[in-house]
Amino acid sequence: MAIILITGGARSGKSLRAEVRTRAFPEQPVYIATAEALDEEMGERIAKHRARRGKDWIEREVPLDLVQALIETDGGGARLVDCLTLWLSNLLHAERNWSHEASLLADALARQRSPVIIVTNEVGFGIVPDNALARAFRDAAGILNQTIASVADEVEFVVAGLPMKLK
Repeated sequence: MAIILITGGARSGKSLRAEVRTRAFPEQPVYIATAEALDEEMGERIAKHRARRGKDWIEREVPLDLVQALIETDGGGARLVDCLTLWLSNLLHAERNWSHEASLLADALARQRSPVIIVTNEVGFGIVPDNALARAFRDAAGILNQTIASVADEVEFVVAGLPMKLK
């Protein structure tokens, strides 16, 4: 069993890195998508990811109930969660208690039998946002990433397609 957190900036190559890491485990990989195609541009992004991965993945679309999806898919192939940051955004939009959900996720990850590879965005490198909502999201993402990194067996930071092992 392994919990691997892969973080980095936008378009850093973290999703591709996570796909490679997930495929390295035996059995059919499971892709747990937190994104929703709420507009045409996001639909195109999702289609590009699917085309790149190919058809050998089991897919689950899970915008909110990530913990339940991990429980239901445990015991088979490695699971790739892409991405934790979109999951956080979904939780905030649904007015769910993201901090409680993060604790539930950390607890669930500690009990997994099959590997879980998690993609997340590092959002704290930019300038301080000019509005309260954006600052609250940035802060929540940082806390969520720290929470999951603390229970992960490995943490990688990807820059320009190059992974750096942090843990």
